[in-house]
Amino acid sequence: MSDAIDYGNLMHDAMRDLIRKVLSDVSASGLPGEHHFFINFDTRHDGVEIANWMHDRFPEDMTIVLQHWFEDLAVSDDGFSVTLNFGDAPETLFVPFDAINTFVDPSVEFGLRFEMQDEHLPDLHLAGDEDGDIAEEAAPVADPERDAHPNEDFTPDASHKEAEIVRLDSFRK
Repeated sequence: MSDAIDYGNLMHDAMRDLIRKVLSDVSASGLPGEHHFFINFDTRHDGVEIANWMHDRFPEDMTIVLQHWFEDLAVSDDGFSVTLNFGDAPETLFVPFDAINTFVDPSVEFGLRFEMQDEHLPDLHLAGDEDGDIAEEAAPVADPERDAHPNEDFTPDASHKEAEIVRLDSFRK
């Protein structure tokens, strides 16, 4: 028996179970209201299954958005699979729960962040401004239209937003 209770791993297990339950409910009933998810995961993690072109474009981590168009969301004990549309080309991904770095539902200002100890896992970059406030850099988000045509110039229209630094304070009530 260990000399200490490993609260960190127990919390990570509980947070992953919460994600599993949320995604299972969405798989069965769809997204309620304005809910949507930004899920950042380590593309190098054992068990991650993504297309080769995605791995080339996102060699360390990738953020997917479950909101308007996704199909075949299936949740298992170990992870989830989902089909997303990348420029009219459906791609199925499998993401183990252990590969998730962040899970955010901005519609209700909810987010989970897994602290990674392994040197091979991506760091979530934090930057402070002159007031000492900490802001988290947005991870690259998979843009299906841009990613489907990686060799073409892509100028997003007004409805597309570029990655931006988001103040963590903006999520507090």
